[in-house]
Amino acid sequence: MGQVSRVLIVGAGVGGLSSALALAKHGIKVIVCEQASSLGEVGAGLQISPNAMKVLRKLGLESRLRPFVFVPQHATIRDFKTGDYYLKVPLGEYASSRYSAPYWHLHRADLHSVLAQACLEAGVELLLNATVTHYAKNTELNQVNLFLKDGRILSADLLIGADGIRSKIREQMLGPERPTFMGQVAWRGVIPVSELRTTIQPDACVWAGPGRHFVSYYLRGGDYVNFVAVEERSDWQSESWREEGDVEELKRAFAGWHPEVSDLLASASSTFLWALNGRRELSTWHEDRVVLLGDACHPMLPFMAQGAAMAIEDAYVLAQCLSRCSIGDALIKYEQVRKPRTTKIQQMSKANAGLYHMHGGAFGKMKLKALQAVSRFVPRVIQSKLDAVYGYDATKDISSLP
Repeated sequence: MGQVSRVLIVGAGVGGLSSALALAKHGIKVIVCEQASSLGEVGAGLQISPNAMKVLRKLGLESRLRPFVFVPQHATIRDFKTGDYYLKVPLGEYASSRYSAPYWHLHRADLHSVLAQACLEAGVELLLNATVTHYAKNTELNQVNLFLKDGRILSADLLIGADGIRSKIREQMLGPERPTFMGQVAWRGVIPVSELRTTIQPDACVWAGPGRHFVSYYLRGGDYVNFVAVEERSDWQSESWREEGDVEELKRAFAGWHPEVSDLLASASSTFLWALNGRRELSTWHEDRVVLLGDACHPMLPFMAQGAAMAIEDAYVLAQCLSRCSIGDALIKYEQVRKPRTTKIQQMSKANAGLYHMHGGAFGKMKLKALQAVSRFVPRVIQSKLDAVYGYDATKDISSLP
């Protein structure tokens, strides 16, 4: 198969738009199909760690994003009741120096808007109200055809499925399979600082407690606070994967927690409730002229704050592979490079659920105490684990990657 000159992308989320921009910068014609009637992102805050920032910098977005960011000073884990620190790792200038890129907090909508504008400026075509039904090989032209619900048929050298955990492209490639409910739900929301009754520390903070945890951090230069409140549940009764949440139910679920948490939630007036879903490791990410990216191939629990970062890394590596290799070789190389890393991050994220939720009762508390001791007396052990995540640089020449 020859080089790529025209690509179709299904899904205009962070992963899809990052992929579109990375490909467009290589002179490839890109069309993004989005089923929504307007561009936008449902969600709240994102933690954009240095590994993702290296890609966004390479795509020319660092200066565009800077006006919207908040720079956290530490990554912390605190006790839900006492507020004691089990972990306090420096970020801020330390992260920028150690990893050669900053650690930023961004509102998802701000990142999405900057990506969309950069895509348009790069010549990417964004099609809205473009609901995909299926795709088919076009063997005569060595292309792939994409069929839309409104009757349109689009053709390209390559089709990228960046359409999330319920990917239509994944389903056709690998067969229908419902995502697995991971036994946890997440309330998410954003509160203006002007409405808060308490002072929130300028950190990326995880509050660990029995069967649940709470995350808080600033957005938009410190004008807003983002929260994510995760609770273990045995099932998910709603047919929707996301719905408007009951703020009073949320407050009851975290009643009796540290005042920094309860006072923050006292100011919450609305929230959305997400079911946290996953999938088993896929047998392959590609087939012929079709390939998956981001949550479509490696959804993960948000307990390493790496979901968006992994999609951004995917986008850059895939574009690099396609710019240098034939399609067949490029897709093989892309999966070889990305699959081990994303699988490892998935495993780390899943393991953090047990840590944050004090699984094992007293034993769970002991694990946090052990983490506290290690972070105080052997900090290099903690740092080495973070280095493997944050120190990674997807912008390196693909020939130098494993």
